[in-house]
Amino acid sequence: MLQNKTIRKNYNENSGVYQLVLPLNMEVLIPEDDSVRLLCHMTEGLDYTNLNKAYSSKGRNPAVTPKTLFRVLVYAYMNDIYTSRKIEEACRRDINFMWLLQGQKVPDHNTIARFRNGRIKGIIEGLFNQLVVKLGELGEIQYENIFIDGTKIEAYANKYTFVWKKTTIKNEQKLQEKARAFLVKLNKEIETGIPLSESAITVETLQNYIAFLKEKQQAEKIEFVSGKGKRKTNLQRATETLEEFLEKQTRYDRYNELFDGRNSFSKTDTDATFMHMKEDHMRNSQLKPGYNVQIGVEAEYIVGLAISSERSDQLTLISFLEKLIENLPKRYHNVIADAGYESEENYVYFEKQGLKPFIKPQTYEVMKKKSFSKIIGKRENMVYDAVKDEYLCANNKKLVAVGKTTRTSKSGYKSDVTLYECESCGGCSFKKQCTKAAGNKKLSVSKVFLEKREESLHNITTAEGILLRMNRSIQVEGAFGILKEDHSFRRFVMRGKKNVETEFLLLSFGFNINKLHNKIQQDRCGCSLHKIEVA
Repeated sequence: MLQNKTIRKNYNENSGVYQLVLPLNMEVLIPEDDSVRLLCHMTEGLDYTNLNKAYSSKGRNPAVTPKTLFRVLVYAYMNDIYTSRKIEEACRRDINFMWLLQGQKVPDHNTIARFRNGRIKGIIEGLFNQLVVKLGELGEIQYENIFIDGTKIEAYANKYTFVWKKTTIKNEQKLQEKARAFLVKLNKEIETGIPLSESAITVETLQNYIAFLKEKQQAEKIEFVSGKGKRKTNLQRATETLEEFLEKQTRYDRYNELFDGRNSFSKTDTDATFMHMKEDHMRNSQLKPGYNVQIGVEAEYIVGLAISSERSDQLTLISFLEKLIENLPKRYHNVIADAGYESEENYVYFEKQGLKPFIKPQTYEVMKKKSFSKIIGKRENMVYDAVKDEYLCANNKKLVAVGKTTRTSKSGYKSDVTLYECESCGGCSFKKQCTKAAGNKKLSVSKVFLEKREESLHNITTAEGILLRMNRSIQVEGAFGILKEDHSFRRFVMRGKKNVETEFLLLSFGFNINKLHNKIQQDRCGCSLHKIEVA
């Protein structure tokens, strides 16, 4: 009879003697210009008071000090290591991580996860802001030009667990109609004494009806049954129907709270919104749960960031700038952004804050084409008489002001709009090219917006504006390129807006250390703008 040979857990039993020879001092193994040394140097003077307060003063001290664990996390993100198990593995195998630990116990992946998900949440932003201030003290940041851009990054959520606002509203309306009809019928059959208002049927109303029916069940000693061969009473059927209505209405109320102005969210990460991603491998424009990440860059360093569930960049700009004003010691003067941020509300905000906008108009690229001048129905191709406040179309007919209206944006901003209408489009040979309307040609114009757009257009076409627009493409778009391509950061590994913000702050902290390291090695310190090179 053959016996199975057991393989022992001790792999050294039948092996030769292999001795790993290391110097007693690991300092000699790490080059003097290694980025891990720069990380320790830049994080040494930071204030860790709030981080230390995240730990209880009672009981034993943590095996790894909070400052060391923070450095380990940042260095992991500097080297494209994002999961807690991979970070633990690096601490056991990578000599740079061992050097960071300085003889302290290797943290378990659970310790790393708890630190990142809990203790450092809400504190990392302060540490990041301290690093930005330190870069300013070193002369790397001048607080002059802020380059702003956004990108969509996929959330750690199932892409098929979507909840759509339109579908929810439609189903809730059907439920309301069904519930109202049922309650009206119930009131006719049973004297409930519960008033049924004309407004929407709430959860409280359904709970009151269910409570009444259950009291009636106890008073009449009616037994509720279940299973095959059991006949339910009308009272039991009514109770179960109302409980079903209650469960659905409760769910719809919770959904409506979670939407918070959005059109969708994911069940597995309720803060994530379904958005179009740049990475569309199936080429079917599939919506995926994600976050809109906004960053501000100066001198190639990320100086501020924000995580938004809003798909439009336009609606995130003011809150992002307010956050920068709150976190940084100085205000920026020039704001450089792409056409996605253009709106009257943003222009008015710049004027109030004394900021100079360098925002490309949304029609800028189209207007440069020769074909644009042939579209006679466009306002830009009509002659405007400022004295008479009227436009002259291609057929020399006047479009006069016929009224005013107010438009309210999604954010609540109100814009005054002037309405213009052609005196007569009847028999005009250009009408088919000018408008598709059955009646006269009409225009809706916000004079404030046009004035502010003209100022921004002038700014971006000056020598300074051309230089800043070129740097915007290099610096802020380059930062996203490095994070998404070089560091392969295309999906978050944590759920929830606060956790996602913590994760991206760690990534940005590491990005800034790497950027400073590269600029030191390339002797580019103090260089905030790339110059235009002419061949």
